[in-house]
Amino acid sequence: MVSEYEIKKQICDIGKRIYDRNMVAANDGNISVKLNDNEFLCTPTGVSKGFMTPEYICKVDREGNVIQANGDFRPSSEIKMHMRVYQCRPDVGSVVHAHPTFATAFAIAGIPLTAPIMPEAVISLGCVPIAKYGTPSTMEIPDAVEEWLPYYDAVLLENHGALAYSVDLLSAYHKMESLEFYAELLYKARQLGGPKELSQEQVQKLYEIRRKFGLPGKHPADMCMNAKEGKPSCHSCGGNCGGSSANTDAVIAEITKRVMEQLKLK
Repeated sequence: MVSEYEIKKQICDIGKRIYDRNMVAANDGNISVKLNDNEFLCTPTGVSKGFMTPEYICKVDREGNVIQANGDFRPSSEIKMHMRVYQCRPDVGSVVHAHPTFATAFAIAGIPLTAPIMPEAVISLGCVPIAKYGTPSTMEIPDAVEEWLPYYDAVLLENHGALAYSVDLLSAYHKMESLEFYAELLYKARQLGGPKELSQEQVQKLYEIRRKFGLPGKHPADMCMNAKEGKPSCHSCGGNCGGSSANTDAVIAEITKRVMEQLKLK
């Protein structure tokens, strides 16, 4: 059995990874790990995730109350969001929140990640909807995220960032890494004229592969709300499952135009 100290070291390692990969800036982001039904380790507030050591890590109960914290360290102000994930998803053992550049750009533009463009992303990640905007450190974000928790393992946070969660810390981090890679590829493909999306038949074959693998978590292959209602699954719904009916090509074009104007490239 892994000791608490080893888990704290792992949290610090993942914190450095998300910092080094530009998924957070300054003191952004937070990480938590479930020890048992009433004990959770989490990163402290106001600390860069790239420079943590094990003594920085706090312990809280299922209500987010402090059980143990060294010195002036206090749990992340977003611990309410983490606790909501654990409450709604008993299968989850770790939560990672970050602000990865491309994924957050999609969240700011109001564009959910639903385009089936890579087999790996379709199998492991599925779709990524957008939770409506909530004020950080309040109950608004947990309330907004809860809508999507029974169906997805990653969520974009409108005008904020991204949230990923899975059975353990490394798996949750990999969800975040895959989410950002997917968002970057989708963004770049749109600059090249638009992605060639996988067909519905190809998507269904990938869903079947996922089911055969018996991968954990929630996924459109099994849990899509649209599919449950007899509608096309998320990967063919045009993004409506993310609560946005925006013309994504027009949005991308406008973003690119504004960036070029600011850089005096027009």
